[in-house]
Amino acid sequence: MGKMVNRKRVRVLKEGDNKSGPVVYWMSRDQRVRDNWALLFAQELALQEKVPMAVVFCLAPRFLDATMRHYGFMLKGLQEVEQNLAEKNIPFLLLPGSPGSEIPRFVKKYGVGALVTDFDPLRIKRAWKKAVAEGIDIPFYEADTRNIVPCWIASPKQEYGAYTLRPKIKRVLPEFLDDFSSLQKHPISWKGKTGKADWGEAERTLKVDRTVSQVGCIWPGENEAQKVLREFLTSKLPSHNEKRNDPTRDGQSNLSPYLHFGHISAQRIALEVNKSDADKESQEPFLEE
Repeated sequence: MGKMVNRKRVRVLKEGDNKSGPVVYWMSRDQRVRDNWALLFAQELALQEKVPMAVVFCLAPRFLDATMRHYGFMLKGLQEVEQNLAEKNIPFLLLPGSPGSEIPRFVKKYGVGALVTDFDPLRIKRAWKKAVAEGIDIPFYEADTRNIVPCWIASPKQEYGAYTLRPKIKRVLPEFLDDFSSLQKHPISWKGKTGKADWGEAERTLKVDRTVSQVGCIWPGENEAQKVLREFLTSKLPSHNEKRNDPTRDGQSNLSPYLHFGHISAQRIALEVNKSDADKESQEPFLEE
């Protein structure tokens, strides 16, 4: 089997002993099945070793100042992730608690052979990964599936502004703005029963502000994100340059919540915009954003 994922998108967080156990993708920032380099890389490892694979999500009881509005949107999206993964013969396991303790416990319980996660620059996420790395003795990889050009490739230092970063990104963009491989139906089943996540119980473990109600005008999930993208490409992109700075006109993409929760890939959006019939005067300002 050929390589599906450019190895420059992946870095090693911890070297470890090669074991014959399953490969696990610890999903965190990028909560989708489609167009996910970290998930594709995890499957690539699993197919090479001829082992099962699984996706786990660790549900922290609180996260910064997130309220039930944030958590509710996220949990509904994750339910869709569980369904979409089941179609690919990949179990999804929800682990309530702190990642620093729950992920190493899971690794040991199931004899995991390699762990993959997605890139996130937040300090709290870096602390979680450090704690996980200290608690395991297997290879631990991080794939940047949020940025088109991996963050560590785009620039090795803190930039002063977009005007210094953009030229660096444009120089390497042709190498990384490639289309995604398709996630396969995994040929090796997970050993033992996993069962479906108990979403009601998961919600009860949260220690967040519940007075801020969930929104009813925006539907979560990667399927809805794809629908919003299609609507933008056909109805709004042709006039985006004209309407984008006018708050009285409906010219925005409305993709922000889906990008925030990782329900859609920025790379997928860029690919579809480039393939659209809209002229360059509309495409380029949107892609610059």
